[in-house]
Amino acid sequence: MYKEILLPVDLNNAETQQKALDAAVTFAKTFGARLHVMTIVPDFGVGVVGSYFTIEQQQKALQETADRLHDYVTKQIPEGVDVQHIVAQGRIYDEILIMAKKTGVDLIVMASHRPELKDYLLGPNAARVVRHAVCSVLVVRD
Repeated sequence: MYKEILLPVDLNNAETQQKALDAAVTFAKTFGARLHVMTIVPDFGVGVVGSYFTIEQQQKALQETADRLHDYVTKQIPEGVDVQHIVAQGRIYDEILIMAKKTGVDLIVMASHRPELKDYLLGPNAARVVRHAVCSVLVVRD
């Protein structure tokens, strides 16, 4: 049923990702799907904020994030699951949607916190992904 599954993870809050990770791994094993595990580094931006970060600092941050993602996958994903590691940079929901199209995933599995009042007004990343994704999205509450 599913052949390509995207699992965005927040490495800074890995403990909140466990239920989504478990669901994604179960789907990947059940359907023999490839699991695209993705994390997003915030955009350093251009202009005032971006001017404080050199290209070397940005590259170092991306490399350290890639190393952390590989470590996370090694510890959390069982052997036998086909995994692709993805590090993106930008707005979380934008990068998830871009990568979903780019990799041709047919399922996005993502964690979401319990909604607060502000989430109903602004919309969390999960809500934006659900609204705009061209594939199925499974939102797993922590």
